[in-house]
Amino acid sequence: MLRKVILCPNPYRDAQLRVAKEAKRVLDEVGCPNVVCLPFRNQEPPEGYGLNIEPLQQEIRGADMIIAFGGDGTILHLSKTAAHRDIPVLGVNLGSLGFMAELESKDLLRLRDLCDGKYEIESHMMLDVSVQRDGRVIYSNLALNEALIARGNISRVIRLQIFTEQGKLVDVAGDGVIVASPTGSTAYSLSAGGPVVEPTARNFIVSPICAHSVHANAYVLSPERVITVQTEKNSYKPVLLSVDGGRAFSLRSGDSIEVRRSKFDTKLVRLSKRSFCEILQKKMLMGGTSNEE
Repeated sequence: MLRKVILCPNPYRDAQLRVAKEAKRVLDEVGCPNVVCLPFRNQEPPEGYGLNIEPLQQEIRGADMIIAFGGDGTILHLSKTAAHRDIPVLGVNLGSLGFMAELESKDLLRLRDLCDGKYEIESHMMLDVSVQRDGRVIYSNLALNEALIARGNISRVIRLQIFTEQGKLVDVAGDGVIVASPTGSTAYSLSAGGPVVEPTARNFIVSPICAHSVHANAYVLSPERVITVQTEKNSYKPVLLSVDGGRAFSLRSGDSIEVRRSKFDTKLVRLSKRSFCEILQKKMLMGGTSNEE
């Protein structure tokens, strides 16, 4: 029996919180305790919607599940908080594609299955991303999808050296490189020509972006590898690091970006028996890839 479910609607996707209200009604009908929280910090609670909005960081203590209403971006944002507390996330897609979301807004009656325990938990590998400068760590983050190291706004080729603890993997000259998890293989990595990997697998996908070489292939590596991306020394070209599409971090000449498998996993709730292949084909027929919020 679920003790507390947190409903996390993205107000930019769920106008007037209509979908969250309907989900709350379904859960209330079956006696499933729930509370509504906003996913983003410093976000003013919407007024006049007829819902009590509680602080997420307060309510997450003692919660058994988070239901995220939005696109994949909303799930990505919540994944860090949920992973640190080992709380599974159920996605309700209000974006374009929503690869990680389990339900569409028309499927809300399926939420009744939660109280009956008719669901499964799927574990997804996450990435620890850090930046070392002059021998010390100056940045660290947790990623579900990917770490992107790319050129700034100036259209210049950047040069990156990529290593594992076993030695050099490849030199990349182009727009940058993506180091993705299997979950992130259907996001930006796919657009850059990377392979599709089953999201519950345990691998790294290294995908060069617009590389100036016909030999710049994508690589699928063991999760035991530690991947290091070295920026070009004595270069003044702007290079940026973005984790899961978040705010860019400015890199300097000679910085090292290290990506390793995290001890944390994101746990996603599955209510259906649909296979990954079935979901992939359906989403691809809808056209393109998306990381929308």
